[in-house]
Amino acid sequence: MPTTAPSRPAALRLVLNLLMLLATIAPLAILALSGWLAFIRPEILPLASAYAAKAVCSNVFLAKRDRDAVIRTDVRVAEGGITNLLAIDVDTASRRVDAAVLGLFATRHAAYAEGRGCTLVAKDEAPPPATTQPLPPAPDALWPAGEAVHLSTNRRLQAALHDAALQGPGMRAIVVVHDGRIIGETYGEGFTAATPLLGWSMTKTVNAALVGLAIREGRLALDQKNLFPQWAADARAEISIADLMAMSSGLQFNEDHGLINDAARMEFLVRDAAAFARDRALVAPPGSKFHYGSGSAVLLARIWQNAVGAAAQSFPRERLFTPLGMTSAVLEADPSGTFLGEAFLYATAHDWARFGEFLRLGGAWNGQQRLPPGFVDDMRSPAPTSDDGHGPVYGRGQVWLAKGQGFDLPDDTFMLEGHLRQVIAIIPSRKLVILRMGLTREDIGYSTAKLLSTIAAASP
Repeated sequence: MPTTAPSRPAALRLVLNLLMLLATIAPLAILALSGWLAFIRPEILPLASAYAAKAVCSNVFLAKRDRDAVIRTDVRVAEGGITNLLAIDVDTASRRVDAAVLGLFATRHAAYAEGRGCTLVAKDEAPPPATTQPLPPAPDALWPAGEAVHLSTNRRLQAALHDAALQGPGMRAIVVVHDGRIIGETYGEGFTAATPLLGWSMTKTVNAALVGLAIREGRLALDQKNLFPQWAADARAEISIADLMAMSSGLQFNEDHGLINDAARMEFLVRDAAAFARDRALVAPPGSKFHYGSGSAVLLARIWQNAVGAAAQSFPRERLFTPLGMTSAVLEADPSGTFLGEAFLYATAHDWARFGEFLRLGGAWNGQQRLPPGFVDDMRSPAPTSDDGHGPVYGRGQVWLAKGQGFDLPDDTFMLEGHLRQVIAIIPSRKLVILRMGLTREDIGYSTAKLLSTIAAASP
C-alpha cells in the first residue's frame, strides 16, 4: 500500500516540535561547553574576551585598521582556539569594543581615548581622559626629520627586502636604516609607513630608556633599592633597579608560551598590573639568577612613574617621543594608570626605527645627549647572570645580544625583540638599524635570523 503523507497540520506540528527541541538543546550545549572550559581552565574565558576586546579596540581606533581584518588576524590567527567562539561588537560612536564568549559569557570591554590608546574598563566605566597629540612632522622632510625617504637602488638589498621566504608569514613592515637614512622598506598587504604597529616586548627597551631619562633628571639611580613599601619587611627590599633592568630580580614569574601564564594574567585579568608583579614571591636572591619576566618591566614603569609624580602621564611623550619625532607613539596603560611598559607601545615602523637609531647613537638625538652618557653601553653589556655561552645573552637594559641566537651578525649587534617575531637589530659598527614587524606565530618555525643577516650582508 502507498505511504500516506502526513497532513499539513501534522507536518507543521513536527517542524515546530523539532525547532523546540533544537531551542532546548542549543542553550544546554552552550552552557555545557562554557562550563567545561571554565572547569578545565577557569581563567580562559575572561582572558580570551579581554584579549580580543583590547586588540580590536587598539587596532581599529588607534591603528585605524579594518575591524574584520583585525579579528581575522590579530585575534584568531594570533591566539586561535577559544577566540573562534568570541562575539565581538565594535561601537564606533563611543569607540568601545565588547567581546564575549558565544556572545553570552565572560564579557569584557575596552575603551579608546585619544593619545592614550585603549584600556580595559568595566561595563559603564569611562576611559582615561584624552591627551593632546602633537602635530606630525613636515611630510616633505627627509626621515628622520620627516617621513620622506630616498631608497637605495642596491639590487641585493631590494631582493632581500622582497623575498617572501625571508620576510616570513604575516610580515607587516621591514625598514632598513643606514647612517641615519632609510635606504630600504617594504610593507605587508594592508599596512603602510603610517600604520601604528604593536611592538610587544620591544616596548621593554623603550621603557628602559624612560628609566634612563628619569636617572638623567636625578629622580632615580640604578643601584636604588627599597623600591616599594610592601617589600620593606622582607628580602625583596634588596632588589635594585639594576636587577629589574637585567631580569635578575629573583621574583617568581611564569612567562611560558600559551594563552594562560603570569604575563597574560597581569595584562588582561587584573586592574593593577604593578601590584600583581610586585606581589610575586622571591625565589632567588636578587641579582643572582637571570629569569625573563614581563613583571620586571611593569615594575620599572611603576617605579619611574612614582619618581616623576604628577607629570608621569605626559613624561613619555614630552621627554622621549616628541624630541625624537615619534609622533605616532602611544604607550598604553592598565586601568590603574600604570603604563604597560612590557608590551603595549604602538608606533609606526618609521617611529620604531627612530628609536632604534636613537640607541645606535648612544642615546643622543640632533646632537643632544638625552640619555645619561654611557647608559646605552650599559644597556647592551651582558647581564652577569644571563646564559652566556649556552644560549641567548641578555643585556643589562632590557635588550638581547646577538650572541647565542644563531644570528650571523657583527659582535656588537644588540636587539629589541617582541612576541610574534618583532625585531629591531642595531649594529653600531655598520651604522645599521634593521626592523621587521609582523604577526608570525612562534610555533611555525620561522626565524628572523636569515632575514637580518642577508640584509646586513647586502647593506653598505
